[in-house]
Amino acid sequence: MKKIVIIPCHNEAASVAAIAEAARPYADPCFVDDASTDRTLQILQSIPGIHVIPHQRRTHIPGAILDGMRFALDRGYDFAVTMDAGFSHHPDDLPRFFEHNGYDLVIGARQRTTHVPLYRKTISRAATRIVNYGLSSSWHDCKGPGISDCTSGFRMYSKRALRAVLTRPLTSRSFGFHMEALAIVHAMGFTIKEIPITYMFTKSSFNIAALWDGMRVGSELIKKKFDQRNR
Repeated sequence: MKKIVIIPCHNEAASVAAIAEAARPYADPCFVDDASTDRTLQILQSIPGIHVIPHQRRTHIPGAILDGMRFALDRGYDFAVTMDAGFSHHPDDLPRFFEHNGYDLVIGARQRTTHVPLYRKTISRAATRIVNYGLSSSWHDCKGPGISDCTSGFRMYSKRALRAVLTRPLTSRSFGFHMEALAIVHAMGFTIKEIPITYMFTKSSFNIAALWDGMRVGSELIKKKFDQRNR
């Protein structure tokens, strides 16, 4: 079973070497440097035995992750984990994902958190409710598939889940990507599982544009649900 961990990064010079060292025992690290302006790319290029995909211009979360996914498929990897570069997600949790390789999507649900601002918790909870409702089969069903954390970026994709995400049109430009990718995997009828993880808030690029992106993705899921029900 070939395993890769896709790690988007932008200006993460302080942590990428340690992340690479910690992830290496569990999977092949693949860093996507999203046009960093510090020494992140130089540090990555000096580390032997890892994959590095450099971006000349910023593509943000979706562009970086999708490039990592394409690399994973092209190189014949069976499973790919997406993970943060700043130790919000800890590489020591990686083996717990690979224990569930019978699933197409394994989501690291942030059941234990540290230093997460209240506004981020509120936004994540609201997004999870919206996505579950958008993926439900009935107008009156608010629980849908019952996923507890729809916006977690620490997750594992199978080969066919990677292919499904890469071959569908995506509109998200920021954190809404995680919601949209989940919706694609669910629509395909693929298997989904959640495992509990500990999430430590370090820093964030979350802004009003990211909030609007997530709201737009959520509203499109609900609109699609209503359109299907009205046919």
